[in-house]
Amino acid sequence: MRKKPIERHQTLREKILEAIREAILKGALKPGEKVAEPELAERFGISRTPIREAFRQLESEGYLTVIPRKGAVVTSLSERDVEEFYAIKSILEGYAARMAAENLSAKEIERLEAINEKLKLLAQEGDFKTFFRVHNEFHDLFIRAAGNDKLMELISQLMLKFNRLRMTSLSLPGRMDISVQEHEKIIEAFKRKDGSAADNQVRKTAAYGGQVLIQSMAQAEGRRVEKSVLRQMVDV
Repeated sequence: MRKKPIERHQTLREKILEAIREAILKGALKPGEKVAEPELAERFGISRTPIREAFRQLESEGYLTVIPRKGAVVTSLSERDVEEFYAIKSILEGYAARMAAENLSAKEIERLEAINEKLKLLAQEGDFKTFFRVHNEFHDLFIRAAGNDKLMELISQLMLKFNRLRMTSLSLPGRMDISVQEHEKIIEAFKRKDGSAADNQVRKTAAYGGQVLIQSMAQAEGRRVEKSVLRQMVDV
């Protein structure tokens, strides 16, 4: 008899973090707009101390900028931010995939396939929040398999700092389905123990994620986007 999974209830701090993240991702809070502490304190019925703690975390994730004596405002994103992040991400994760291709066991590859099947269902259901969490599990698995603790630490710090960019990119229309397809290609490279192909596919996947985000930003501003370094990487 299967045990019923234990539901984990969100803490108040987690609810605050999620509410602000969601408001920014959906555009309810615009770049440069102030996030008011009094309104949040009243909404959640708490003091401003836990709200300020949440602001600090959101600042570390790239959502907010906390200005002394002014408060927290939504951080503006630039194309340069996107290009630089995804360029670094592609290099570090690509190298991790190259190393992982030699180390992944058959059982670990089966686990990657199971995770990707779950992602496929989540994409069909449009469950972006769960998709993002499970998507991280996929990448964490092969990054750990690379067997380089310092590399894993660097990638973890980078992902946290640019959490907002990653969530924004994956939330774009059709992006979840494409992510599942990209993962299938990565898994095939792992099955062949082809480190070069795994490296190349992970780099192209990261570059594509950055490119669609840049295009989305340009469309929102009503302008065309020039061919970028990331676009060139996707075309290789």
